[in-house]
Amino acid sequence: MKPEETVDFHIRWSWSKISRAYNIEAAKYGGTMSIGYVLLNIEKEGTPSTKLGPKMGMESRSLTRTLKAMEEDGLIKRVNDAADKRMVRVFLTDKGKKERERARAVVLAFNKAVQQKLSKEQLESFFEVMNTMNSLLEENHIFEDK
Repeated sequence: MKPEETVDFHIRWSWSKISRAYNIEAAKYGGTMSIGYVLLNIEKEGTPSTKLGPKMGMESRSLTRTLKAMEEDGLIKRVNDAADKRMVRVFLTDKGKKERERARAVVLAFNKAVQQKLSKEQLESFFEVMNTMNSLLEENHIFEDK
């Protein structure tokens, strides 16, 4: 089987191009795709730092480095939770809120461009296929012999 005949080849190929495009755009503002993704996933009332990694599919080491860089750049602040002192909540600063809007605009522009090229049926089919793949991966039945 040739690589281009496999499902994962096309996913990796597309993701590589998407990631590169987002990073090129983010670099114009001194950021990265990872920073933009974190900005988009922090809730108004703050998000526990332990919830961000699983929410975004990011490894804790990468997330820790990203949060540290974001804090140093003034995009976020970390605050101990009032009710549970063991928990640290991540909040956006005013600068972080502005950058979140920029990241949101980039994501919306990407999605608009894709939606202009694909029909509603194609998008629905794509989402159905990806949801099925995610379910299969979550259930860990990928490599079971049938």
